[in-house]
Amino acid sequence: MSLTEDIILLTDNIHLLTKDQAWHYRILPKSKAGTIFIIYCEDGTNTQDLQSELEILLGLTIEVEPIPAAQIARLLSKYYIKDSAAQGATQLHIHKDADDFLLNLIGEAKNLKSSDIHIESYENKCRVRIRIDGMMVERYLLKREEYPALINKIKILSNLDISEKRLPQDGRINFKHQEQQFDIRVSVLPTLHGEKVVLRLLNNDATDIDLNTLGFSAFDLDNYLQGVKRPNGILLISGPTGSGKTTTLYATLKLLNKETRNILTVEDPVEYTLEGVNQVQLKESIGLGFAAALRTFLRQDPDVIMVGEIRDTETANMAIRAALTGHLVLSTIHTNSAWGTVSRLIDMGIPPFLVANTLNTTVAQRLIRLLCPHCKKENELNAELYPKQFKPYSIVAKHYTPNGCEKCYYTGYKGRKAVYEVIPVDQELAMEIKNGNMYVNEMLKERGIQTLAENAFQIFSEGMTSLEEIYPLLFNY
Repeated sequence: MSLTEDIILLTDNIHLLTKDQAWHYRILPKSKAGTIFIIYCEDGTNTQDLQSELEILLGLTIEVEPIPAAQIARLLSKYYIKDSAAQGATQLHIHKDADDFLLNLIGEAKNLKSSDIHIESYENKCRVRIRIDGMMVERYLLKREEYPALINKIKILSNLDISEKRLPQDGRINFKHQEQQFDIRVSVLPTLHGEKVVLRLLNNDATDIDLNTLGFSAFDLDNYLQGVKRPNGILLISGPTGSGKTTTLYATLKLLNKETRNILTVEDPVEYTLEGVNQVQLKESIGLGFAAALRTFLRQDPDVIMVGEIRDTETANMAIRAALTGHLVLSTIHTNSAWGTVSRLIDMGIPPFLVANTLNTTVAQRLIRLLCPHCKKENELNAELYPKQFKPYSIVAKHYTPNGCEKCYYTGYKGRKAVYEVIPVDQELAMEIKNGNMYVNEMLKERGIQTLAENAFQIFSEGMTSLEEIYPLLFNY
């Protein structure tokens, strides 16, 4: 039997053993037919004693199939996550009660610090995947006959139309269970073999967010704080979806949140809640877009305005207007680099002199996974592993690669760190923007500005991450 088939069987039959049973006996369920239960166990196990004990415990006829101990360890960590590792995660049991299934699934994903849950339907199977540290991990398989009940339960909780299966739908769930309370953004998409649902788990608690722990170098943090301390102007953070821009913005708002300031935000969706900050949820369906909200904000006597994203020319113009009238505006934008923000604003129709007069700080941000400190392996570094034409910023003789262990669920990585490129726009750079000069690399080097590639390479050289994690950033050197 191939490894892939092995994993599918384990996923489909995971409820046949409890987490405690699986770990105590170091066993995994293979299949069950009537009263005959076939299990995997570690090579070298006394199978006769194991069979006898399990038959008494489970009341079934047990058949044993030994497999390598390393494979048992990997699969136990993947499918029967320990409480100590998951901080109290609930083991999910697959059965037809859609209420319990969904409740346990969401609770487990939250305890694993997952950002998204993907529930997908295919021709012969349905599966559940979760995103941990930016990577998708398959967790469970569902029977096709169980799938519609689960989708309908999600639709009911998020106030969506259960009879509409042809069009995409978006909703929201306010999840409350025991001590947990957070919001979930729901997206339903019709696909060839059924509806695909993505649940985005929104972190309502901003108390642990701190600018000092996000990943700024001391030099970049100082430059960033200089921009934050200005009474007016625009501070823009650029990066792709899922790069941590919103977290950086909320850490900034937390710093600015004083009784003496009136702070207004418009977001889609509201991902965190901050006491003392007036937060507005975008509602495009009734005409409440970013630009419309900004227009109203200017009549609300604000000191600081946060716009979730500058998507179009109208929003960009309103943000510029707010900055010109003496407000500090924080927002995000999609560009590849910090200086690319300038070109993007000009391409959106903002005159260069207005960009020069209002933009006070531009930031680029990415998230990179950190190697698991318990299992990373040291290797000799071959210079041919770098991208072609890339010149390393320093000599690195050895590097670390991911290996995988129980503590990192055999991914080789544990946790993520933000990488930044921060450019404070001074008078000289503002003059270059007015003159339409976009080639300012030499000026930035003179100011000691570290690029995304340089900061990522520094983390790599310190052995905190792997070359494959920073590889995409090295093309932006």
